[in-house]
Amino acid sequence: MRKLSFYYSFIFLFTITFITVNAQRKGYWQQRAEYQMNIDFDVNTHQFKGTQKLVYYNNSGDTLKNVYYHLYFNAFRPNSVMDVRSRALPDSDSRVRDRIQKLKPEEEGWHEILSLKQDNVPVKYHVEGTILEVKTAKPILPGTQVVFDIEFKSQVPVQIRRSGRYNAEGIAYSMSQWYPKMCEFDDEGWHPDPYIGREFYGIWGDFDVKITMDKSFTVAATGVLQNPQECGHGYEDPSKSPVKTQGDKITWHFWAKDVHDFAWGADPTFVHETLQVPDGPLMHFFYKGDQKYSKTWKEFQPYMSRFFVEMSRRFGKYPYPQFSFVQGGDGGMEYPMLTLITGNRSLGSLVGVSVHEAVHNWFYGVLATNEAKHPWMDEGFTTYASEELMDFLFEKNNPNRQLGNYRQYFYLDSIGWREPLCTHSDFYKTNTAFGINAYSAGAIFLNQLHYILGKEVFEAAMLRYFEEWKFKHPNPTDFIRVMEKSSGFVLLWYLEQFVHSTNTIDYGVKEIKEDGKKSVIVLVRNGDFPMPVDVAVELKNGKMLYYTIPLDIMRGAKTIDNSINYTGLPDWPWVNKTYEITLEHKIKEIKRIEIDPTGRLADRRKGDNVLIP
Repeated sequence: MRKLSFYYSFIFLFTITFITVNAQRKGYWQQRAEYQMNIDFDVNTHQFKGTQKLVYYNNSGDTLKNVYYHLYFNAFRPNSVMDVRSRALPDSDSRVRDRIQKLKPEEEGWHEILSLKQDNVPVKYHVEGTILEVKTAKPILPGTQVVFDIEFKSQVPVQIRRSGRYNAEGIAYSMSQWYPKMCEFDDEGWHPDPYIGREFYGIWGDFDVKITMDKSFTVAATGVLQNPQECGHGYEDPSKSPVKTQGDKITWHFWAKDVHDFAWGADPTFVHETLQVPDGPLMHFFYKGDQKYSKTWKEFQPYMSRFFVEMSRRFGKYPYPQFSFVQGGDGGMEYPMLTLITGNRSLGSLVGVSVHEAVHNWFYGVLATNEAKHPWMDEGFTTYASEELMDFLFEKNNPNRQLGNYRQYFYLDSIGWREPLCTHSDFYKTNTAFGINAYSAGAIFLNQLHYILGKEVFEAAMLRYFEEWKFKHPNPTDFIRVMEKSSGFVLLWYLEQFVHSTNTIDYGVKEIKEDGKKSVIVLVRNGDFPMPVDVAVELKNGKMLYYTIPLDIMRGAKTIDNSINYTGLPDWPWVNKTYEITLEHKIKEIKRIEIDPTGRLADRRKGDNVLIP
């Protein structure tokens, strides 16, 4: 029997306890999967044979008569769902376009199921594109577990999207979405989404993976290598214990606890370096040592150490023992404890892509939202945090770090391609709308919460969200409830307006009127998306007055935001188009009036946000 380290024993007990005792959604449950996989890889044919033992725990209240697996490699065949969808979109991804349609048989990707058993009993199954449909030999009752055994054979496709062989930078293997993966079943039912190249959703569990391949290759993977002395390649000093081989091959044994996917990369030219993060993970770096940017790969490592420290402080402590930055893929893509990134970059670009993909390990990896259905909760939250951390790492002190995301958000509105944020990622009509909604709009969703709650409350709430929902599958309501509990406000209206509508925000300073020794500022709401409004009044004597006007449906108001104390004014009923602020100052004493002085309100027409009497 495998001897688990103290770390993994502790994490397992903590996770089970946490899920059982602290799940905040009443009646919350989630399925669990434990994978054992052995693959024998042939680098000459780019094919591998594998066996998979999957212990599947049905923690739901339903009896399951069918189960489903993802067979992602089947997307890389002419006329697959990914191929057809790519060629049908008006703004096809330049990495895909019609490349799948042109693949030769030896360049395609595929999975062939050789046998499939449930508790040693053969089952009936059918392959439909990228989904394996399985009729259970015996219904899986609530609260029980079964074992599925699969024998399979696969061919690695020419690298097109994310996974594949010999990418544009010559990396031999970028191995993501490479194995038969059980689809997730949750309180909404099964999620056997065909793979068209967008987002993912997986079951929490453990992965015990053995990869046997040519001994000249260095392998980087999710999890912790269990036999470093046998493998060498920079994991351990080979002189201490000679590398054990099976002929011309080595078996690499990786173990990952409490993750929902497993990825790896391999290349014979990889340089392998490590750096320990203080009170954090051991970082691994794998890159081609003969490239002109190898110097940059050394320079960016200290940046990532600072990143892990600061990210853990601000958004929740990274819970795993390691993280690997692996040259590969087609840009940047996140996996548990690992990212595949293209490596021929400047220092700023390499830090930028690495920060973004590492942040994903919080909002994709640990807070495992169904990113296929709610991509903005992963991509958007990651984009928000990436902008914050890049500003910190390069000491920019930019007061409006999300400005680029606002530009993208307004651009999408201007070209008329906007769709509701609640659109399933696979069903967006354009890549442009998907990309801007998932990344930029999702970041703005958080930045406006920062505006509504105030910096101090917001940052504490984000830490609480991580602690309450790590190692689970939070949905938008789960997130907004944490924000409500942390602030004392009612915020469902915000979720509904931002996510379930395409309403826009548009406020303006309509006029200022004299009223004896006082003045009256008249504000107007032109858009259909109501929001609380911050107003700054600058007097000619240099004094600044800060007001916040809460919505009536908020049932509360911030008092402090980034160390600025606000004067709370009476609620603005959301049905009212106008609102009046009475000042104890004559018009001649006022220099400037501005709505949203911090620039966090996604106001589509800012030209009327300032009035100079």
